[in-house]
Amino acid sequence: MSHQIEVTRTIAATPEQVYALVSDLPRMGEWSPENTGGKWIKGATGAAVGAKFQGTNALGKKKWKTISTVTAATPGKQFAFDVTAAGMKVAGWGFSMTATDAGTTVTHFWDDHRNSIIAKLTGLALGVKDRASHNRANMETTLEGLAAAV
Repeated sequence: MSHQIEVTRTIAATPEQVYALVSDLPRMGEWSPENTGGKWIKGATGAAVGAKFQGTNALGKKKWKTISTVTAATPGKQFAFDVTAAGMKVAGWGFSMTATDAGTTVTHFWDDHRNSIIAKLTGLALGVKDRASHNRANMETTLEGLAAAV
């Protein structure tokens, strides 16, 4: 599958260790500059395809919540989810992992699901003109934080 943005980094940990970190919703805020964490909702207690969670985000003084549905949950291989806000499709996010001699090659990916009008409105509301460049930088920071955490 081709993604709009992909950032890859090798992390000195097993794929299972990386998966455990990226699927631990409350901890994501430790690494991501925009996502501040999340919690499982609607009876979900952990990563499983179809499970839902509420994500919390902040950019400067602006804060918002999203609802996500897990689309891939294969320990040591991939954790991915689709995000909605105010009932509208926002994005697909995820992490894929491949074992290497140096640990794990982790690919963090993002697919924009917004239509052009919603993209422009959310860009104005959050002060982010180029969401792709903004997300790429945040994704690189997230992978740096993950690498430091292990």
